Amino acid sequence: MNTTEDVKNEQDFSVKLQNAKRSLVVVHFWAPWAEQCKQMNDVLDELAKENANVVFIKVEAEEIPEVSQKCEIEAVPTFVFFKNQQTIGRLNGANVPELRNMIKQHIDTVAPPSKESADPNEILNNRLKSLINSAPCMLFMKGDRTQPKCGFSRQMISILNEHNGKYSTFDILQDDQVRQGLKVYSEWPTFPQLYVNGELIGGLDIVKDMVKDNELKDILPKDETKSVEDRIREILSKDRVILFMKGEPSGPRCGFSRQIVDILNKTGVQYAHFDILSDEDIRQGLKKFSDWPTYPQLYVSGELIGGLDVVKEMQEAGELKDAL
Repeated sequence: MNTTEDVKNEQDFSVKLQNAKRSLVVVHFWAPWAEQCKQMNDVLDELAKENANVVFIKVEAEEIPEVSQKCEIEAVPTFVFFKNQQTIGRLNGANVPELRNMIKQHIDTVAPPSKESADPNEILNNRLKSLINSAPCMLFMKGDRTQPKCGFSRQMISILNEHNGKYSTFDILQDDQVRQGLKVYSEWPTFPQLYVNGELIGGLDIVKDMVKDNELKDILPKDETKSVEDRIREILSKDRVILFMKGEPSGPRCGFSRQIVDILNKTGVQYAHFDILSDEDIRQGLKKFSDWPTYPQLYVSGELIGGLDVVKEMQEAGELKDAL
């Protein structure tokens, strides 16, 4: 049975990386005073049992500062991924789903070159191809699904979640080789980049256009583990004020939605929106969830305020802005 290994000193760390040869090595930099680190050590023990072909190592960051400095550790817990003694990825924080995801991504990737004669471009392209095909739907982004690190990545995650997408992510900020190489490989200069079945779909603008044209739902793999009610609660939890409408504020697709958008815009209050025309499951499910049969529907802090008539009455009574 595979188990985690503790590092005693800098030399021990080097030996363990050398002995791993071309296997994937996952190194957990931790500290005994951090409760999250203790929890992640338990997770690492379980992952070791599940992945016999992966080497799992624990380094007490403050006790072996030479190794921590070499690996540029700034906080704990941090996980660093190695192959052929070369860094191929990094995960900051106690994010179990993303840790599992990254292990799956890297387990079959091609290791960085160990010989001068190896063609670095060919090896990088093989690695990129392996990453792109490591899941039916892959999103290369800044940060991860729980902590996007740019507005474009945040919007892309929101769209995929709203459409019940089943997808994996790769944080390009943790691997500059992938970040720069992918631009050339796909001839696409910006991020995020979305791939389905190994093919580039495009960036945020393309995906937004596909949502408008009602095309994204046809190509996006679905996460069958989430119920419609779970998805609705997830959407409601993201923003304090959210409007379920036909179309979007810049282009409402029914008169009632247009009227409520005009009213909300006059309040000056920021609000999110969800286009119910883009997702029939949410469109029908929300009627049962809220026991409200028509659209638009306005929610504040997860609670239904009402539709257009209710919002109009609140505006006329001078109550709307305070409620929002």
